[in-house]
Amino acid sequence: MRKNNVVIVAFASLVALAVSGTTSRAQTQAEKTAYPAMAPVDQYLMPDQRAEIALARTGAPASVSDGAEVMVLERQGFTTAVKGTNGFVCVVERSWGAATDASEFWNPKIRSPICFNPAAARTFAPIFLMKTKLALAGRSKAQILAETSAALDKKELPALEPGSMCYMMSKQQYLNDRDVHWHPHLMFFVSGDAEKSWGANVQGSPIIAANDPEERVTIMMVPVWNWSDGTPGPSLAH
Repeated sequence: MRKNNVVIVAFASLVALAVSGTTSRAQTQAEKTAYPAMAPVDQYLMPDQRAEIALARTGAPASVSDGAEVMVLERQGFTTAVKGTNGFVCVVERSWGAATDASEFWNPKIRSPICFNPAAARTFAPIFLMKTKLALAGRSKAQILAETSAALDKKELPALEPGSMCYMMSKQQYLNDRDVHWHPHLMFFVSGDAEKSWGANVQGSPIIAANDPEERVTIMMVPVWNWSDGTPGPSLAH
C-alpha cells in the first residue's frame, strides 16, 4: 500500500483511520465543518451496557478478549464493567481518540472496539481516558490538547512502556464516515517519531505509520487477514 493513499483521520489512542484517494478542496472543507463541535453527550453513549461490553470484546480474538477487563462509557468517563484476568483492557473508543485537529474529532457515530495489551493498558490508554473525561466535561479541542500536553510534561501520565500494542480487529468497527470498517489490524505504539526506524510507509512494507506528536508516539499499523471472529477481512490490496 503506497503512503500517498493513506490518510490518517483519527486515533490514537486512539486512532481511527481512512484509506482514500485524492479529495477535492470542496469535499475536504465539508469534512472539516461536518462536526464543528461536540454533539449532545447522549449521542456518544450506548444505552445497553451489555451491548457495549460485547462490542468492546470484538476488538480482539476471543482467546484474548474473553479474559480482558472491559470498560464502558458513562457520562463522566469510562468505568470498569468487567474485571479482567490477563492484563488486557478492551473498550469501544469514541471520536476523541483522534488528534484534536482531526476533522471527525467530534463525530458521535464513531465506535472503535480496541483491546490494549497490558503494557499499553498501563501507559497508553490513560491518555485516551483523560481526553474522554475532558471532552465530557465540556473542554474545547484546544483545552484538551493543552491539558493532556501539560500532564505529559509533568509526568502525570505514565511514560510509554516498550512492547505497547493493541488489537483493532472488529468487523463491527465504525472508524470514520468514509472508510467505516477499513481492515482488521494491529497497532504498535513507539515513543517519538519512529517511522523510518521501522521501515514504515515505504513501497512493499506492510507497516503503515502515523506520527502522533500530540500523544508523543508513532502508531505502527499492520493490517491482518481476518476479523476477530475468524472471518476474512477485505483484500489487503483493497
